[in-house]
This record gives sequence, structure tokens and C-alpha cells, in this order.
Amino acid sequence: MQSADEPTATALAAGERTVTHTTRLGGQDRSAQVQSWQLERSYATDLPPAMRAFSGSSAAQLQLQISGTGGTTAPELYAPWAARTSGDAARPGQSVVHRGGVGTTTLPAFRGTVRSRSAQAGTDAVQLTALDGAERLRGPAQLPKPYAGFLWGRPVATATWCVDELLRQAGLHSAPPPRYPEFTAGQPLTLVHASLHGGFASPYGQPETLPHPADYTWTRGAAPHAMALLPRGPGLTASWFPRSRVTVPGSRLLIEAWVNSGAGAGDFFQMDLVLDRTGGATGLLRLEVNFATGRVALVSSGGALVWDNWGNLGTLKGVWHVGAFFDLAATGTSVQPTVQPRLTGPDGTVLLGAATTFTAAGSLQTSAELRELKLVTDLAVEGVQLTSGLSAMPSTPVFDQTGTWTKAVELDDAILPLHTVPRISGSQWEVLGQIAKAAMSTAEFDERGVFRWRNHTRFSVPPTAPDLTLTSLRDIASLTLTEEIDACRNYITQPARVWERYGGESGATYTDTVVRTVPAGGTLTVSYVMADDEFDIGPPTTDDDSVVTGGSQVRFATSRAGTTAVKGAVDVLTRREDGYLVMRFSNRTAQTLYTAKKDGTPSVYLQNLKPKADPVERSATAYQPGTASERFYGRQEHTGESTDWIQDLLSAQAIANALYAAGVHPVPVIGDVEVLYDPRVQLGDVIRLIDTTGTRLNTLAWVVGISTSAAADGGVRQTLTLRGTQPNGTPADTGLTPDPAADPAPVVLATYASVSAAFPTLAALTASGLTWGAIKESAHV
Repeated sequence: MQSADEPTATALAAGERTVTHTTRLGGQDRSAQVQSWQLERSYATDLPPAMRAFSGSSAAQLQLQISGTGGTTAPELYAPWAARTSGDAARPGQSVVHRGGVGTTTLPAFRGTVRSRSAQAGTDAVQLTALDGAERLRGPAQLPKPYAGFLWGRPVATATWCVDELLRQAGLHSAPPPRYPEFTAGQPLTLVHASLHGGFASPYGQPETLPHPADYTWTRGAAPHAMALLPRGPGLTASWFPRSRVTVPGSRLLIEAWVNSGAGAGDFFQMDLVLDRTGGATGLLRLEVNFATGRVALVSSGGALVWDNWGNLGTLKGVWHVGAFFDLAATGTSVQPTVQPRLTGPDGTVLLGAATTFTAAGSLQTSAELRELKLVTDLAVEGVQLTSGLSAMPSTPVFDQTGTWTKAVELDDAILPLHTVPRISGSQWEVLGQIAKAAMSTAEFDERGVFRWRNHTRFSVPPTAPDLTLTSLRDIASLTLTEEIDACRNYITQPARVWERYGGESGATYTDTVVRTVPAGGTLTVSYVMADDEFDIGPPTTDDDSVVTGGSQVRFATSRAGTTAVKGAVDVLTRREDGYLVMRFSNRTAQTLYTAKKDGTPSVYLQNLKPKADPVERSATAYQPGTASERFYGRQEHTGESTDWIQDLLSAQAIANALYAAGVHPVPVIGDVEVLYDPRVQLGDVIRLIDTTGTRLNTLAWVVGISTSAAADGGVRQTLTLRGTQPNGTPADTGLTPDPAADPAPVVLATYASVSAAFPTLAALTASGLTWGAIKESAHV
């Protein structure tokens, strides 16, 4: 339930039902023009009605009737062809905020946008229909397609991670978003952003190394913002390839993450940038934080700069935002990095090290490209991010992204581990509905516009205490109870598409047909056709004359004939766009380069990985033979949908068990419960109903639907749809003897005496031509 201030609580307790409301269109108060309003909220699902609280999405709808003002009618002001100066307040897509209450105060009731408007000439009324935040999720749904899950045989994401990512695309955030997600030439760019909200998948960059699922869990309680990766032991490792292999020298890189120093299996946190040098050698840039000793170290290959016993880093437990800036901008083929650490503590403490340049010979970075970002952690971590193109270490507000985002998403625990991210199509809202259906979860925007994702476990334990008690003596005007056999499901089968054989093999390959020219200090963009069902291809590795890598690769030469290869000269960026893989080559040198092998043939080669084997369909079953449910209602079967969102039997079994618990007895639906208006009631609340006048009802029930309407005269009606939390016990059939299921007509069977009398001899019996069955049941014998 919503929290109410003291005047509202007092008015409700006193039975006050003088309704008040405020309505804003386009940020302007139009309350005085609202003649009537109606607000609907309910869970939508294709499950039997009595089970609907366990699954579905809810898109609240507000209907308004508004009048004109100042002697001008509503159609003149707000009809589709009205002047923009007034009509834009009611245009489709315009913001709508509605509050309702009793007495003199109001509570949030709706936040959304206008969906339609209708004006009838000759009247003073315009009808507006608005939908909540679901309208913000009409964009095309897109999810990455990493290969690491089937390659390693380990989960790469969860359904919860996919939900969070779809919401992020629509501008709804549960944690700080990527700094620079969109590519703009000459501007900073997010190379890796791993939210770690239930998965290692990343919309920018892609996971390469995955830890074993036994070595970690996902936590919300210890998360800095929404959800975090929590190691079960020290030294948990994961890594990601960036979406652009930027060059060294020539780059400026910011690495960062949010870390909870009070949650984990140790006190150590580390992030590495691995650089791909000539001949297969590697360079290293590293951020190390030891929260036990308060030590921070920045490493460049063989050299290190150390901040010992730094501030209260070793004593202040909680959420720290840690980061390091590596400046490798230089001309030539080598550079000594200039580095700077920055940390923000749980109490706002800011630790900023001075920008310092390495001087040791072992810290020199030679020509290379960025290969991967590696995470090693003992502690709970969230929001791993790598950014290129910044000019310097950001200021504290910019570093912490203060004021740049609003937390508008509440996630539940991570469920449905995924080895591959399923193919999707449609809008973000449509895909969220598909996931909710598969996961038996609920998706909804609350009255304040915050999106809430809740798992089926929310309803797994019957509540013992109500949020609100309603009685027929005071609160209930009418109610209808419905119990149906279709709500009984005591034999549940839930299919799963289980990955049993892991590993990858070469899929589609792309070999360039021409040697391409990358102009000095310029760029070249090339597109290759890529099917939607193909897995992501990262930036190819840049080869030199001493090593040829496997997989995707490219070689840059100083001449079209390919005679001399160069290393650390070209940034290579890849991104998927509208059925194409787009590659962008940025030449960081003052000489023209060519995509040529040593023999002068084209060097761009792209390889797509695919699974060695497809998943196998298995089924989990929830059934208990000989139960009272089966005895009284018969065996009632329900088979869940076969979907790519369920990829392991444990998840399938959990969903089957939840469905069985919901349907083993036909729990009644309590519909059309007309009650005194209470603006605090929300979907999912627990209500105690006490009816001493009609149905003799005293039970707890979940709110699965709310309809509220108010007329111009101030009258208000609120109707609830409820689902009982449990049935009215097991049937007893006391004093009843149920009739059998079949009552066949009686048949008089012939006896031996009657047959021998009708057919004295065997010859007579044979001559009759009758079968033994006909003789035995024949009436003439």
C-alpha cells in the first residue's frame, strides 16, 4: 500500500469520502476542467483467472473528460485541429500526472502520457485516454547475442538482466547508465558497460571469460544500486572485449565500477586493461584496491604507482565508486602513461590522486590495441564501465553521474539463467510481457511511474497479515465470489530447452573482396550483411607479420601491396545496425594505410561462432499422486509454453512448482468488490475481507485489479478484483454420496439354462448364426 500522511489516514479512518484530485497536462494544472475520470489497473495474463496474480503485465489506463475554460469550449481548445498554443496540452504523447485522495490531500495515482483524444462538435467535452509508462516502451526491443555462454557452458545472462536492459534502452534506469552509449565521431565512447544486474552480457562490448556459477551469486541486498555480482570466494574473474579496439599510444581510458567493501569473500578488487602488442605479447594497465589496508595501486606493465593507507579507505565499509584514468595520448610508437585514481566513499568522501606520469623503463607502453577488460574481485561489484575519449579525469559530480539519471526501476532477484539470449521481436513492452509470461512474474508501473519487476516467489508463501481490512459493515458495498474447476491445476508440466552439449564452432564467415584504403588521420566505414540469428562479432584482432590470430582478424599495411604491417595504428569499432555489421576504421597515423595481407590480398576476415549442438527439450513435472485435489477434482493437467527463456530444468521445476501451488485447489476469485474509495490500495496488496451479512467470508486475498471512477458531482466508485490467498480447506462432502460418473443401461444376461432351452442341440445353435456375445445379451434367449 501507499503511505499516506496523517490527514489522509485520519480521513480514511473516519469514513471520510469527499474526493479530491489534481490533474496535470503538459505540466500545467487542469484539475478544475476535469469533469470525470476513471483509472484501471489489473494484471493481464492468459492463465486461468484464479491464477492471474502469478503472472502478467499491467498497463494502467486513465480516462479523462475535460471541459473548456474562459468561455471557450473544450473542442476549441483541445481538439486535434485546435491551435497548438492550447491543443498541445492534450496531444498524444503529452505528459499526464493524476493524483487522488480524500479530504484535502491527495496521493499519487497515475503518471503517463496521452494516448488518444476525442472531441465531439457542439459539446463542451473532450475525452482523453492516457497510458502509464508502458507507452515509453514502444521502441524496438534489442538484446545482444553473446557467444560466451554456449562456448563456456556457463550462464551469460538471466531473464532479469534482459528486463533491465530493455528498460535501459527506453531511458528507465535502475543504476547509473553508460556514459556515452551512442557513437558520435570525435566524441567519447563507452567501450564496455556491464551492469552485472543478473548477467555478464553487455550492450556495449561483449563477455569473453565467464566464471563458474558455483563461484558467485547475484545480490540485491548488498548491491550499490540495484543488483551486484557477489563472489563466493576470493579472486572471481570475468572479462569483456571492448566494442572498439582503440590504440596505444593515442588513447585516454577511464575504468570504473561500484564496489561494496562490506560484502564479499575478501577485501581485494582489481580491473585490468590487456593490450595486444606485436608478436602476441601483451601490455597491462591495472587498477588495484585493497580495502583492508587502504592501498591503491595503478600499474603499467612492469611499473606501479602506489597510494598507501589512503584516507579512510581501509576503515570505512560500504559502497565505493572506484575509478582510474589512463592517459596514453602521444605521437610515436611508445608512451609513458599518465595516471590518476579517483574514489568516492559511502559518506561522500572523495579520494583523488594527483595525475602522475610513469618513468620506469618497465612501465613503457609500446604500439598495441586494447584487447580486453578484466575484472578480478573478492567483493560485490556493479556497473563495470570502460570509456574512451575523455580529455581528463572527470570532476566528482561528473564521475559519480550526479543528477544525470533517476532511479525508476525496481528489480527482483535474478531468475532464469541463460546460456544464450533468446531471439526477440516487437516492442520493448511486448518482449517484457513475453518474459513475464515465461517467468511467471509481474511487470508494472506504479503510481509514481516506477517500474517494478516481481518474481513468482512473491506469491509463493501465503501471507499472514493484511495491508488493509475491509468489512461489509463499513467498507464493502457489494461483492461476487467465483470458483471454477478451470482454476484447478494439479498436474503441471513445464518444458525447458536445456543446453547439454557445449562448445562453439565456425558459423558464417565474411572475407572482404577488396583491399580498402584508410586515409591518413581519417576514417573508413564498411558494412557487412549479418542475419538476426547470428551471434555477435567483436572487433577483429589486428595481425602483424609475426603472428596470425584465429577468428576475426585484419592486417593493416603501409602499401596496397601489403609489404609492411603496422601495429597500434588503427582503432577498429564494430556495431550491429539494421541487419548489418558496421565496421569503422580510424587511422591514428599521418600515413595512408591499407587492409592488405602480405601477399596483397584483402585482409579483413570475420568469423561468426555458433553452438556445436542445439539445446534439447526436457520437461519438469509437478505432481503428487493420491492427493485430495485429485480425489475431489480429478487430474487437471496444465502444460506451460515451450520457450527459449527457460534453459535449465531447475528453473522449469521452480515454475512448475509455483503453478502447482497456485492451482492444486481452485482458489476463488473475488470480483466486483465495490468498496469505499481508498487511494492507498495498490496491485499486489493483501486485503482481509470480512463479510458478516452475505457470504460469511473472512479471508485474505491479493489485489489483482483496481478500477476507480469519479463523476463531476464528486461521487466516486472503487471496485477491486481479488484472488484468495488460499482455498476454503479441502472438500469434505459430509453426508454426500456423489453419483458415479457413468450410469449405463442394465443388460439382462442369458444363463446356460435359457440358452439350452432355446437351442436344444448344437446344430440348432449353429444354424442360428448368432455369435456368443449376441446370444449372451440377446433378449429372446
